[in-house]
Formats: sequence, C-alpha cells, structure tokens
Amino acid sequence: SGDGDADNASFSISGNSLLINNSPDYETQNSYSVRISTTDQDNLSYEETFTITINNVNETPTDIALSASSIDENVLANTTIGTLSSTDVDAGNTFTYSLVSGDGDADNASFSISGNSLLITNSPDYETKNSYAVRIRTSDQGGLYYEESFTISVNNVNENPTDIALSASSFNENIAVASPVGSLSTTDADAGNTFTYSLVSGTGSTDNGSFIISGNTLAINVSTDYETKNSYSVRIRTTDQG
Repeated sequence: SGDGDADNASFSISGNSLLINNSPDYETQNSYSVRISTTDQDNLSYEETFTITINNVNETPTDIALSASSIDENVLANTTIGTLSSTDVDAGNTFTYSLVSGDGDADNASFSISGNSLLITNSPDYETKNSYAVRIRTSDQGGLYYEESFTISVNNVNENPTDIALSASSFNENIAVASPVGSLSTTDADAGNTFTYSLVSGTGSTDNGSFIISGNTLAINVSTDYETKNSYSVRIRTTDQG
C-alpha cells in the first residue's frame, strides 16, 4: 500500500510475474495503477508505482437493429423497409451490411441492401405472401461480424374491387315491375370485404333509369316488352366498406 496503489486488488504476483486477476475491458477501465515492493534476502526493500495501460482491441459487434419490420402491401419495387444499425462496444467503428445464408435466410432473394437500408426487391402482396424471413450480417472495419435473422411483415391494405358479376343477363318480357333481374357479386383480393351497389352515370348508363338496386339485387323498374325494347344497358358501381 501507498501512493499509486489504487488498483492493487486487481493484480497478484507469482514469483517475479505480475498477473491481472480479471479479464480487462478497455471501455470500462483503460489503465491501472499499482505499487510494488521488492525485498532482498536481508529484508531490505524498495517500492515503486507502475501504470498498466490496457490496449484497445477491436471487438465483435453484438447486435443488429432494424428501424422497421413491416411494410404496406403494394408499395413500389425497391422501397426501403427500414435502416440498419449495429451495437458494438468500440466507439467510432463503422459497419457494412449484407444478406447472408444461414438460419432464417428463406427470403433473402426478395431483398437488397444499399448502405444501411434494407429494400424489398418487388412490390409485396399480402394475399400472396404476408411475411418474409431474412438473415443479415453486420461487419466492422476490422472484418469482425455478427449475424441475425429478421421477420418482415406485410401489412394488409384495403384494395380496390376488380370486377362485378351479375348472375343473369337476360329476363322474360312482361315480367312485373320491380321484378329481380339478377344478383350482383364482387371480385376483390381482400377476403371478408363487404360491398354496396349503385347505379352510376358514365359509359353504358343509358338505361339506368329503368332499374333499381336493393341490396345486391338488380330489379327492373318498368314494364318490359320485347317488341318495344329488347335490351338495356346499365352501369353499376360496387363500393367496399373502405
């Protein structure tokens, strides 16, 4: 003990060797101070203080973070999912990112990395595929690396209906006014959507005034006579709950 003995407890001496008791970490403590005594066979001694410096060694990154792990369906090809960042005890390290093979790499081919941005290569479709698995490596400037798998979820976005069907496209003359002509149904990629129907102006709406819609039923609203008029043209809109 004495001046400069602050870290004596972190060391031991075996013979003429000075040993450090625990594994040192530059980021926690980068130097130690010890005071050592040498004693000869006649019990005469001399003491001196030493500073032990810890060299900063490049260490492996320990984690990767992705700023977002979901994306809306139908976004454009090469849209950015999120940005990548690394955890590393070495302050000031720089990192490069890459898609690598290994556990969780099933969908690597559907993505690319530009700088620290993860991009989806093609426009995603929730109804076709609602999640992706990728494996990403971060490498520091010294070539040390860490890998992690991520799941990218696709958000289901309400999409436009794509078609309307009418169960019948002909009816007998002389049927009563308000008689059903047929039922309407809609094609839509979104399962579980509900629809309302309306007669709207536009191309093909010439005879809209002769019909009414109740629920999903198209009904004739006039007395029909083949010899007077043998076809009608209507324009119908389907609208989903969104």
